[in-house]
Amino acid sequence: MSEVKFYDPGFVPAGHLTYSVITARFEGRWIFVRHTDRKTWEIPGGHIEEGESSEEAASRELMEETGAIEFTLGCVATYSVENNKGTGFGRLYFAEVVSLGRIPDSSEIAEAKLSDRLPESLTYPEIQPRLFSRIIEFLNSEE
Repeated sequence: MSEVKFYDPGFVPAGHLTYSVITARFEGRWIFVRHTDRKTWEIPGGHIEEGESSEEAASRELMEETGAIEFTLGCVATYSVENNKGTGFGRLYFAEVVSLGRIPDSSEIAEAKLSDRLPESLTYPEIQPRLFSRIIEFLNSEE
């Protein structure tokens, strides 16, 4: 079982940030991706590389995984996931994508899809619904 906790966007954990996850919307629909090695859907995101900020990682992952060309990006929260492997920290971003191109051939993503809701078949079913709900709460509070 995984436990997800949220913190202020600027929170810096005692450990280090490992992931940047980007819940992205294009023309009013959500973008989800499918990794080449899996049959399940994911919210775009990935590891923060050495020497890279979480925001730089978020921009890079969004472009690599979805083909996003032009977008706005904002940090919504820092989050932690605690499970039997320990605790990892990441940053959750929201992106409004203005223009989409093709997913780069070098990407590990097989396909992207647009959806009105979170898909049922998720790669991380204990984590992704919590991240998606946090984004919905954020957007509702902005209105």
